[in-house]
Amino acid sequence: MTPELLKQIIAAGLPCQHLEVEGDGRHWFAVIVSDEFEGKRPIARHQRVYAALGDRLATEEVHALSMKTFTPAEWEKP
Repeated sequence: MTPELLKQIIAAGLPCQHLEVEGDGRHWFAVIVSDEFEGKRPIARHQRVYAALGDRLATEEVHALSMKTFTPAEWEKP
């Protein structure tokens, strides 16, 4: 798994206005901005990202993913 591939997987399952992914092949960090996060609590936002990843977490293709999630309006705030 590469950062670019993980980014493509997330983007294919979740419309993102901004998406950054970095990591070492097993442990990942992502900054994700999506309209779909509007009105959702952080846990629901994370669940939405996990849904986009499908079974990749269960198979340990992605061992760990730490993320910060924002709506576009939250992302624009200084």
